[in-house]
Amino acid sequence: MAIKTLTSMPVKRAVLRRPRHRTGNAAEAPPRAERGPPVGTSRRGPEKGGRADAAKVTGLRAVPRLAQILAVAARHKLLPAMMGSGGRPRPKELREAFEELGLVFLKFGQVLAMRPDLLPAGYAEELESLHDELPAMEFDIVRITIERDLGAPLTELFSSFEETPLAAATIAQVHEATLHDGRKVAVKVQRPDLQATIARDIAALTTLIALGERLFPSMRALDLPVVVEEFSRSLGRELDFSHEARSIVLFRTALVDFPDLWIPNVVTALSSGAVLTLEFSPGERIDHFAKLHPEAMPRVINGLVRLMLQTIFEEGIFHADPHPGNVFVLPDGRLSLLDFGNTGELDERMRESLMLLLEAIVKGDARAATEAYLEMAAAGEEVNRAGLLADMKAALYEIRRTSLSDVSIGNAFDSLMSAGSRNGVHNPPEFLLLTRAFVILESMVGQLAPDHNYMHSFHEEIERLTALHFAPERIKTKTTQLARDMERLVSDAPGDARRILRRIAEGDLGRLPGLEALGARLSRNITRLASAISFAALVIGGSMLLLTPMGGWHHVLGEAMIVGGVVGMLVAGVRALRRGQVHGQH
Repeated sequence: MAIKTLTSMPVKRAVLRRPRHRTGNAAEAPPRAERGPPVGTSRRGPEKGGRADAAKVTGLRAVPRLAQILAVAARHKLLPAMMGSGGRPRPKELREAFEELGLVFLKFGQVLAMRPDLLPAGYAEELESLHDELPAMEFDIVRITIERDLGAPLTELFSSFEETPLAAATIAQVHEATLHDGRKVAVKVQRPDLQATIARDIAALTTLIALGERLFPSMRALDLPVVVEEFSRSLGRELDFSHEARSIVLFRTALVDFPDLWIPNVVTALSSGAVLTLEFSPGERIDHFAKLHPEAMPRVINGLVRLMLQTIFEEGIFHADPHPGNVFVLPDGRLSLLDFGNTGELDERMRESLMLLLEAIVKGDARAATEAYLEMAAAGEEVNRAGLLADMKAALYEIRRTSLSDVSIGNAFDSLMSAGSRNGVHNPPEFLLLTRAFVILESMVGQLAPDHNYMHSFHEEIERLTALHFAPERIKTKTTQLARDMERLVSDAPGDARRILRRIAEGDLGRLPGLEALGARLSRNITRLASAISFAALVIGGSMLLLTPMGGWHHVLGEAMIVGGVVGMLVAGVRALRRGQVHGQH
């Protein structure tokens, strides 16, 4: 086995070597080796393999860490601001304090950098420069982690293993290796004892925020406990490499037909909760590729935009961290995505609202944008809708003043989230992740190809997705689902209403005169309402078909649906009028 001696060589930042063969983006996994537990399992003993639970680390147990945090805050002149006796600290001092405090605060600072609605101007920009690279782990630690998790000596698992890592970050570092069948792989190895460290720091952070809200009640408007809770869940997902392995399989399956894309597959026999082995990506980081091939960047960027929008709106999944270190370009020009530890998912309702929101932003329709945004955020009673609409108008006015080629979707979403936070809206975690993904993508595009108008590709893809949204197959599916829902409502609502009214009548309220008649009237009204909704759905569906630019039989079908819906409503109205006359005579 060839193992190089660990020296003071610098950590490699890019993978430049081509493997002996190139694997296509097929959904099937490579042959399973004889040894090694399946993804998501580990052969660690219970005394070593227990995952620390942040919920079990109380504020009392976090006191020593709190003392360290306060010492770092004092060293960086943050204490006066924390105690309310001084002005704001300089953004640079806050960044340096986060870097000194380590993993959790580095990651939390990166989260805050994506939340300009929570921070004063200047802080977000400073926190964006937080780096999460650490010195490489000693090779003995890497070897022990792999052997403990995979249950076999390193020499039996790999024919060769590079001691010098390709990259080293806060959570893991990546090594190049070769399997016994000759395949080159990249092995991602987690740093030890992270669970306990993260649990302790999350408890300390939660205690600090609770103390701050008690001293400064105005902090409660920032909803920081919710931010920390979502941050803690995100870190938990990032620490579980089996979650990342499942995400890779999901993306490979969903994007198997996407042209010009290759996602390295998981070697399941050599992967676990703390070790992830992937096919080796024989490409260059996109920023290195841009320097060598600037003429190819428009094609590459357009491919990235199409990939981003297709995964969001068609598959309901997206890569939440598309920075240059996670996007490679293969020798044959295809894109290669890496690091699926941070991904997001959107259900169909969220995707529908997001599509409406994007259309409203492009049109500058503040009222439509407000409604679509509130559908995504599930706003409660405390939301100031009038104030939100006013802030939306101001935000969209600024966007409309900007040249179309300079419009930033990420900044637009940031403005909407800031408007929402000021008016009592709790931004959903999925929207925060999506905004972060757009901000990272647009920042990368601006650095690699500042003269390229990627919004042209964005508009083309949105038009394609809109046409797909109104495709006959999709309309048929939605109409069938609507008909089933209406049928269920019509059949179940009268019985449900009668049961509810019977319980009221038999409860503490006693018997109310005419209660049965009220229940019967309610049942009839619900049935009529369901019929009216069904006919209205036909009219709306027909109108949507008429609005599509495809013409032809789409318009014929649309007209037929409108006619059917209108006739149905007229017939229902005549019947209701006759029933009313009969009841009036009685």
